[in-house]
Amino acid sequence: MYRLLKTLLRVIYGAYCGLSFLGVSLVALIAMLFVPGIERRRRIAGATARLLMRIWGIRLTVGGAPLPEQSCIVVANHASYLDGVVLAGALPTRFGFVIKKEMDRIPLANLLLRLIGSEFVDRVNRHRGGLDARRVLRRAASGQSIVFFPEGTFSRERGLLRFHTGAFATALRANCPVVPVVIRGTREVLPSNRIVPTPGPIDVEIQPAIEPAVTGREGAVALREEARRRILERLGEPDLATGMPPQEPTVDLA
Repeated sequence: MYRLLKTLLRVIYGAYCGLSFLGVSLVALIAMLFVPGIERRRRIAGATARLLMRIWGIRLTVGGAPLPEQSCIVVANHASYLDGVVLAGALPTRFGFVIKKEMDRIPLANLLLRLIGSEFVDRVNRHRGGLDARRVLRRAASGQSIVFFPEGTFSRERGLLRFHTGAFATALRANCPVVPVVIRGTREVLPSNRIVPTPGPIDVEIQPAIEPAVTGREGAVALREEARRRILERLGEPDLATGMPPQEPTVDLA
């Protein structure tokens, strides 16, 4: 009887989450279609993200160091589909997101992401990926702040994957500080093998900015390693990159 009741409650909660997501997201999307300016549309996206988390019983806490006033590159660990939603609700509206190209093929989601100024990057085709990386670099060089998930993906296994170097090469070329951000709790709230979140706490910890100190490929690698070290130190999960080959920059630093 207990197991039956538990299953029934899980189904009801799942339906509640699905319907609330569709309803709130649709209203937000319609509003964004008629609101001019990326900053205003990002404000709507951030409010939508915070509302959904509140509806689902997710307690979001944001703390740590203050963000730089100038443009910067935020890099965060990636453990769940919720990570982007969390940072959309946690960060100021001046931040845009770098998203894997696969998301551009999802109806409605691709429209919403484009409305808030997200950049799609091809991870498979090296030539297209290079062109995408250069477009992102131009945005950073023009003074825009950008969010990267440098692992590029996430897995069911707890731990931090190796970091790709593209975010750090972009920061170096644009002369932007790198801000490591630690996200804790999303793996438990929405693991990769589930589509319905579980109520619980999520914590976002902003680390002090890292200023570029060395030029060239060595500088990008140094930024990558320092940012990853800081995230790993505060994340409380194992290092999954041991023994894996290093990643080279996708942006030409010559």
